Amino acid sequence: MLYGVAGYLHLAAPGPFLKIMPGWVPVPAWVVAVTGVAELLGAAALLQPWSRPLRQVGGWGLALYALCVWPANFQHMALDLARPDQGLGLAYHVPRLLAQPLIIWLALWASEATDWPFARRKR
Repeated sequence: MLYGVAGYLHLAAPGPFLKIMPGWVPVPAWVVAVTGVAELLGAAALLQPWSRPLRQVGGWGLALYALCVWPANFQHMALDLARPDQGLGLAYHVPRLLAQPLIIWLALWASEATDWPFARRKR
């Protein structure tokens, strides 16, 4: 569900995402739009109840997406900390950066691509 909201925001209000895009990313507006579509497709794959393989592909896609956007989170922290008021500060950015592996794992777990470390009962 959160991926669906994030995907919508990437498309409807891309400004905040463009501001934190690392400078080495080519065609930032296109990348933000594509990532929004990827989040929407991943969310739809996770929410559909009919195909476990589709859910797993969606989970792997969202996990890879979360890995690939991790540099933008570092960029966001660097930009914030360079501001005179330090923006959101370390109290926001450090937990956010440390949470990224959990977000990656959660996409895999929610999609049933993994059951580590919480094994599911066989259906």
